Amino acid sequence: MSQTIHDTNIRLMLAVQSDDASAFEELMVRFQGRVQSLLRHLIGNREMAEDLTQDVFLRVFRARKSYQPSAKFSTWLFTIANNVALNQLRNQRRKPETQFGGETHENSSGATPEPAAGSETMPARQLDKVELREMVHLAVEALNERQRMAVLLNRFEGMSYAEIADVMQLTPQAVKSLLCRAHIQLRNLLQKYVQKGAAVGSSESPS
Repeated sequence: MSQTIHDTNIRLMLAVQSDDASAFEELMVRFQGRVQSLLRHLIGNREMAEDLTQDVFLRVFRARKSYQPSAKFSTWLFTIANNVALNQLRNQRRKPETQFGGETHENSSGATPEPAAGSETMPARQLDKVELREMVHLAVEALNERQRMAVLLNRFEGMSYAEIADVMQLTPQAVKSLLCRAHIQLRNLLQKYVQKGAAVGSSESPS
């Protein structure tokens, strides 16, 4: 119960449970951008992420009466977002011919394009902040779906192993192992790019 008292998001969700429309609007203000960013990284398409974000909050509203404040609100919310993303990715695999508009480096498979022409012969060098941020972004997108979700929740949402385990329906130890493999792959991808100018891609993507 103390968690409910101190967590303003839980208090807002309990107000939503009592059909408080303003509380629901406040939760959307707080979390809409974060959910959309997570989905964009997972799905690889900005417009689709916007549509799916609306779906996530629609599900939140529909499930308001069954909500139980047994964990942080964000854990419950991102569990819904994870399920929505997995459903969309399954649908995209069934219909590989479907293409959606979006950023040029994003696509439904999560694969990434090669850097600009000539980068394959680029010597090792120091990346500037903008380029490094872009390479990290591409490297994260080159991870498989589960690794990507775990990294995004850990690095960008600051979730603990236990919280990520709740979202992804895994054990904390499985999450730890998943993140370890993801970090190794990210390091290898970025080292290849910095040292050899190799394209950040998805040639290796262990589960």
